[in-house]
Amino acid sequence: MSTARIIMRDVGAIATPEVERKLAWYEQAWESGFVRKLAILLVLALIWEAYGRYLNDALLFPTLTESFKALGDRIADGVLLMRAWASIKVLVMGYAIGVVLAFTLTIIAINTRIGSDFLETMTAMFSPLPAIALLPLALIWFGLGNGSLVFILVHSVLWPVALNTHSGFRGVSQTLRMVGRNCDLRGLRYVFKILIPAAFPSILSGLKIGWAFTWRTLIAAELVFGVSSGQGGLGWFIFENRNLLDIPNVFAGLLTVILIGLVVENLVFRTLEKRTVVRWGMQN
Repeated sequence: MSTARIIMRDVGAIATPEVERKLAWYEQAWESGFVRKLAILLVLALIWEAYGRYLNDALLFPTLTESFKALGDRIADGVLLMRAWASIKVLVMGYAIGVVLAFTLTIIAINTRIGSDFLETMTAMFSPLPAIALLPLALIWFGLGNGSLVFILVHSVLWPVALNTHSGFRGVSQTLRMVGRNCDLRGLRYVFKILIPAAFPSILSGLKIGWAFTWRTLIAAELVFGVSSGQGGLGWFIFENRNLLDIPNVFAGLLTVILIGLVVENLVFRTLEKRTVVRWGMQN
């Protein structure tokens, strides 16, 4: 009898499937998006270093080690920090003005028919127009100063933010709209309590696109007319060192542009995204 029980117990143990298997430490690490992205960056860094050593020509393509050494030297002597701050100040001014104008136009458009027609017409006209193409006119109108750069930055951020915000507002369901009307929400209260929360994924996408356009436009403008912003920003730093044939410093400037972009994307927009649309269940 005891033998039969032992046999039945063993058969039951064999037939029972493994419900959950504990992942190894490397499998757990690979589940993290941060680790996977870090692995991609490490592979790209190794390819960069290997190719630079293969060419063995710092004037043509410096190694990653030489570029990081130049980056560290320019940060230590304060040159890159000063240039980065010069660019960021202009960027913040242009971005803030553009976002305020975009929201103003969109609020008018969502409440009036003529405002909607005006926004759609202006967006169709100016959204395809490269901001850098307006820089010669901006220099004539605003002179050699930050005003010219701010003007083209406003153009860069205004239309993508306005277009995405307007599309998000128009995509709000009729149910939510009726809820707002039934709660007697009108004007700005209706916009801020109903439309903006419901359309925030589209608004956030527009803000991210506008940031990318603005950052690229600023660096491109400084590469050509960076001296107009006083001592020049990162774009002018890259241009100066290209003229001096100091290619490691050129790559140091490019790395600074990339690092600032990564910081803004992962610390600012990703944090805002997690605390809003992800927490609200509007995005996975």
